[in-house]
Amino acid sequence: MLRRVAEGVLVHQSELLQNNTIVVQGRAGVLLIEPGQTRDEMACLAADLSELGQPVLAGFSTHADWDHLLWHAEFGEVPRYGTARCAADMRDVLSNADWKARVAEGLPPETADETPLDLYGRITGLPAETTRVPWDGPEARVIEHQAHAPGHAALLIEERGVLVAGDMLSDVFVPMLDLSAADPIEDYLAALSLLDDVAGGVGVVVPGHGSVGGADELRARIDQDRAYVRALRDNQPVSDPRVVSAKPGWEWVSDIHEGQARRIAERNQRGG
Repeated sequence: MLRRVAEGVLVHQSELLQNNTIVVQGRAGVLLIEPGQTRDEMACLAADLSELGQPVLAGFSTHADWDHLLWHAEFGEVPRYGTARCAADMRDVLSNADWKARVAEGLPPETADETPLDLYGRITGLPAETTRVPWDGPEARVIEHQAHAPGHAALLIEERGVLVAGDMLSDVFVPMLDLSAADPIEDYLAALSLLDDVAGGVGVVVPGHGSVGGADELRARIDQDRAYVRALRDNQPVSDPRVVSAKPGWEWVSDIHEGQARRIAERNQRGG
């Protein structure tokens, strides 16, 4: 079910990991940002858009994690954009003959059989100097950074006051660092600063996973994520409620925290 969160911006949330699909309405159709997890979900979304008379004009993936790279034939053969780095990573993945088996190994067992991979990861990279998604609708400003994944991007729908945050600013996930990066802590803090810089014009934040928030919630999440990352950096105790009082069924978030806290501590001990 699509829910209106701002003028011309609709959101659908997946059940398993609370993935948010974002629909931005334009003059002749929509920009579809990360359209869901399962075949039935996406077919239902395509039917809803058809009923609204809103064809998909373009897609966008904020980064190259599997649950942000899916597609359904009923959305049509339209450009599916991402940053140049995101697209390059996907070309590398798809160049392997056994890519589908590798991707399938990382899918949640609860929905693996319902996850369509035929159109997986066909991302058109935007040139490095591009700051807007090229589509016939409200300007979607690309805010690229290196937190969480290489070439990650948030989208700012300035006309609608909506920040699409990708896998950041979640109320259910702690910040998930790119531990393969040279400096994952500073990458994440730099990304939060970029989001902080545009927060004054934002009335609605939509994370990749979790609840949609208002302007006050956006500021609170930036502060909470910054505190979490600094605590990892400084090897301090973490009192983040997403870890210590995770919602039922989400206790595994503490495992994510413990794993990355351990690896950051090890990096600190090595002086890197």
